[in-house]
Amino acid sequence: MKPILVLQRRRMGDLILSFPLFLWLRRVFPGHPIQVAAEEHFFRPLALLSPQVSYVPWSGTEALLRQDYRLVLNLSAGDQADELAGQARAEEKLGPVLENGARRVHGRWQLYRQSLIQNNRYNRFHWAELNALDVVPLAELRGTAFAEPRRLPPDVVRVGLFLGASDPSKRPGPAFWAELARALLDRGLRPALLGGPAERALGAEVKRIAAAPVLDLCGRLGLKELAAAGQTFQLLVTPDTGPMHLAAWTGLRVLNLSMGNVNPWETGPYQPGHLVLRPTASCAQGCWSCTRGGTRCHAAFSARRTASLVHSMLSGPDERLERLTPPGLALSRSDRGPSGLYRLTRLDRRPPGAHRLLSRFWQAYFGRRFGLWDERTPRSTWAELAATQPRLAEAFTDRLPDLGRGLRIGLTRGSLENSFWTDAPLMLRPLTGYLLPLLQNRDFSAPAWAESLDWLEDLLALTR
Repeated sequence: MKPILVLQRRRMGDLILSFPLFLWLRRVFPGHPIQVAAEEHFFRPLALLSPQVSYVPWSGTEALLRQDYRLVLNLSAGDQADELAGQARAEEKLGPVLENGARRVHGRWQLYRQSLIQNNRYNRFHWAELNALDVVPLAELRGTAFAEPRRLPPDVVRVGLFLGASDPSKRPGPAFWAELARALLDRGLRPALLGGPAERALGAEVKRIAAAPVLDLCGRLGLKELAAAGQTFQLLVTPDTGPMHLAAWTGLRVLNLSMGNVNPWETGPYQPGHLVLRPTASCAQGCWSCTRGGTRCHAAFSARRTASLVHSMLSGPDERLERLTPPGLALSRSDRGPSGLYRLTRLDRRPPGAHRLLSRFWQAYFGRRFGLWDERTPRSTWAELAATQPRLAEAFTDRLPDLGRGLRIGLTRGSLENSFWTDAPLMLRPLTGYLLPLLQNRDFSAPAWAESLDWLEDLLALTR
């Protein structure tokens, strides 16, 4: 049978978030070999932990052009991957493809993911699922059960602290880590500092500031060794980074300190049973890039309160952790919603505010448009929003005619300016941010205009 080719040239965490996709592809396309083109320094140490696929280094991708494929799925970013996707011979292609000098995005979910660039404030679809939804039925996702993270005997008191992240704004500073290490020691726990070669200096600085007997393993463990060492930890405290996903995949429980320009709904620990601590500030509600000074969201994180949270996570049920959540932060548990898709369940009992209600509605609306469920789901989420936030609902519907006028003007001109997206209110940008690339992707053709108008008319009908 013809193989399936997945192009994944992003970072280590993105490769690990593709592991569920590999499982689903094997079920949806039984008998079709799966090849994955990825960076060798990422896949080689992960190969034994990965679902069974054949990895191909990017240095050897020329050989891929000599085969015929059932499917090519490009999950990468950049001209080299797009060109490879365009040149490969396949019955079906998904993701960005460069053909005849033009870049197209195939697949409505892949186009939706592209629309999230600088526009993910209300997104509630996880990256692991966006990888798959164009080709894997929702029933397959719903029917996949991942084991809860393991709980070791109570006499195991080692806690891992993974210090690094791809961007300094996504991780705490050395003073926070040092205070957290001391506070864990005060509670009878044994913290171990973890990180790659890039974190050696950071680990040394944390240990110096802590001035305490803290085990520093930064730069001493490869990915395979880190996964093995994780079997002896009760918990890993970590920013949103590749080793966080490795821990979740291998069953090590995670407390994700979600700070900086990340959105835990997109890249939080995917398996159920992990905890995410995230600021409640408005600017942190879906953050692609920071526009307010880099590390303001760090201020809400307290090392002492985090240590209390860790201690309680190891000694009781999650439901009693609400009172330990520091002010300015929300504590959520990775879970699955009724549809089977990823969900972060808030552990507090506060009623949902405007942002959470709008996010639920946009998830319900896009899911309905893409065939995951019928119109009852967005209608019920809109009804909840309108009942609890009537002024917001009124403002939402009052601005929809402006989008209609913008589309009609664009139709007359034959194109849309970027301002169609950027000038729309934040609460409507999920739609304008999707319709603009939809039209661009299809060269502002007549069918694309008709589909765009249908999106808006459907939204008007659902929110009446």
